[in-house]
Amino acid sequence: MDPLAADLRDARSRTLALVSDLDDAQWMGPRLAIVNPMLWEVGHVAWFQEFWTLRHARGRAPAIEGVDALYDSAKVAHDTRWDLPLLDRPRVLRFLSETLERSLEVLGSPPDTAAYFHKLALFHEDMHGEAFAYTRQTLGYPAPPVGRAARPGEAGPLPGDVDVPGARFLLGAKRGDGFVFDNEKWAAPVEVAPFRIARAPVTNEEYRGFVEDGGYRDRRLWSDEGWRWRTLAGAQRPVYWDESGQERRHDALRPLSPHAPVIHVCWYEAEAYCRWAGRRLPTEAEWELAAATPEKRRFPWGESAPDDRRANLDGRAGGPVDVAAHPEGDSAYGCRQMIGNVWEWTSTDFAPYPGFVTDPYKEYSEPWFSSPHKVLRGGCWATRARLLRNTFRNFYPPDRRDVLAGFRTCAP
Repeated sequence: MDPLAADLRDARSRTLALVSDLDDAQWMGPRLAIVNPMLWEVGHVAWFQEFWTLRHARGRAPAIEGVDALYDSAKVAHDTRWDLPLLDRPRVLRFLSETLERSLEVLGSPPDTAAYFHKLALFHEDMHGEAFAYTRQTLGYPAPPVGRAARPGEAGPLPGDVDVPGARFLLGAKRGDGFVFDNEKWAAPVEVAPFRIARAPVTNEEYRGFVEDGGYRDRRLWSDEGWRWRTLAGAQRPVYWDESGQERRHDALRPLSPHAPVIHVCWYEAEAYCRWAGRRLPTEAEWELAAATPEKRRFPWGESAPDDRRANLDGRAGGPVDVAAHPEGDSAYGCRQMIGNVWEWTSTDFAPYPGFVTDPYKEYSEPWFSSPHKVLRGGCWATRARLLRNTFRNFYPPDRRDVLAGFRTCAP
């Protein structure tokens, strides 16, 4: 089987695994600003694949009349998605299945550029798969039936910093790197001064020290915007922690894993922790240099694709593992887990690189440059390995703590 066809089938299998065990009421869910109704989101995945691989790339007609008015995310306001005359569950699953088969039938046929759009649909579905995973957490649904049911073994903490020499460094993707998104293009030189960065992300145990020391009550630790967010949110600890030292994972409480990375914290929380600890967040240039070295490499460990030894990805572990796990995935400077486990906030505003030009999917990056978004790097336990590389940029508003994000720190 064509490797791309195999990946497309794999992505669809993962999508179905992440939603099929839920009932119709769960597919609709409550109206919240940070989630989509799954009934809409599943249909959107099918619509996106049809639009780009069949309609845009090959001029085919839509399979369902009026489908754009239901599932085009650029035109359908988020708050209206619960009120639309959506396809019912059997029909949306049929739309999903039939679109995949029609897309696979034309895979490899002219025009030559069409393979780009099949890859775009693949990675788009992978991103929504991660969204399904954290939506299940947000809404208190059972853990997704993918990955290991048992907890992975304890690997422990990984304290300390590594020294990264200063360098003139090419930030971003280089031509010839294969499929990359427009916000990664193209590599341009930046000057990075010498710095020290943590070997691992901040752990639950370390973050608990901030909470217990009154970090959420100390106005001095928060920026004006951060304190405004904290006050409005009523935040006193990470969103899924309770007062007894437990955290909610999906539909169950469990003791905090002390050496797992803190997860589901927003940028404002990361910023305040850094101020409390006398540290700072890395810039995205520092992060990428620490992961890649000045000579560039696709992954922290080199060019070989991620596997179970090197990174916690693809949902296989069912959640974050201890920060000392996966030593085989260390960067050349000695940083661990720069790919997988938790997304890492950086201090950098999401903005275009010099000479930015939009790709055909214009809504992917450009609309978000002018709004307050921060860059995250590295992927998380639920991210598909095929999506990632050292240059991949994720981006969220600084108040989002439903996403699978943590952070590592730098010396001041």
